[in-house]
Amino acid sequence: MGNTLNCCVCPKWGWRRSRVWPCESEICEAATGSTVPVAPVSAAVEPTEFAFEAVESLHVHHIHDREMPEVDRALEPNPSDDPRASTIFLRKYQTDVQEKRKSRCTNHLSTKPFTTKYSSCSTIYLDDSTVRQPHFTTTIKSVALAIHYHMKKRDADKSLDIFEEQLHPLARGKMPKEYFDHVPEHKFIYRFVHVLFKATNLTAEFAIVTLIYIERLLSYAEIDLCPTNWKRIVIGAILLTSKVWKDVTIWNREYCKLFVNASIEDINELERQFLQLIDYNIKVSGSIYAKYYFDLRSLAKDNSLHLPVCLLNKERTQNLQAVSRVEDTKIFYSAIRSFSADNFITLQRSKAIIS
Repeated sequence: MGNTLNCCVCPKWGWRRSRVWPCESEICEAATGSTVPVAPVSAAVEPTEFAFEAVESLHVHHIHDREMPEVDRALEPNPSDDPRASTIFLRKYQTDVQEKRKSRCTNHLSTKPFTTKYSSCSTIYLDDSTVRQPHFTTTIKSVALAIHYHMKKRDADKSLDIFEEQLHPLARGKMPKEYFDHVPEHKFIYRFVHVLFKATNLTAEFAIVTLIYIERLLSYAEIDLCPTNWKRIVIGAILLTSKVWKDVTIWNREYCKLFVNASIEDINELERQFLQLIDYNIKVSGSIYAKYYFDLRSLAKDNSLHLPVCLLNKERTQNLQAVSRVEDTKIFYSAIRSFSADNFITLQRSKAIIS
């Protein structure tokens, strides 16, 4: 009106890739009936604040949505948790067997089969090893052989300070460097594990659970079983197994008596970090235990660790029948108690009429 300068701004906004920019804006000067086009001035900058507010009003993903998702353990089956996954020690052993077969074919070597006893219609040979009560010596030897193949076919030398024997020695005196450069023999590992089990009065089934805890630690912590850490890892697994599954608890000071240079504080810290590294997952299902038991039997058979077998005679047959009857009776009566407790079994009786 009059000589007053009026600016009429008609912004047109475009959206593309979360950016806002003004399109063509019509800025006209109205004064005394004459219109003169004027270049855009600060009036065109004002809508920028409005555009910023519009961007803020949009849905913005949380920061964890933009991060790379971590690898879930469920996507990678863990043999110590999933009964369908193959055990780690058996995979490493099979890899070693394939390499040996290739070398034998190259060098034209032949291996003579070992003589074994086979059952027939008239003679039946059985061993004393079962899932419930494995054979002690053969099981310890099989676990020691599994530890040996873990070190022999390891991918790297990844470890943690708490398991390093060079930092936490078990014996007095400094061990030579060559001691940690070579993979120990199967017999040496067997003697070490056998002494621990005899000193703590553990049976063969505890050795299987010990191997499960070892492979669980290697998978969860992403470390390798090396010549420098295998002893302390085995001690931590046996310590945890005895405390979780044994009725009579073995105190940590009992392990200190077996190793001269080990202190009670060191054993306590070893146990604490072992539990933390496996996420306090001490559960071992029956299917996992059975899988490791049969894989250890396969490993023992392939390495000529034959179980002592004896001919099935009349006396042993009667003992097996007696044991099976006792187990069947226990299962029967336990089923009756469980059903009656849940009111699944109701006895229908006729009511007597007293006249």
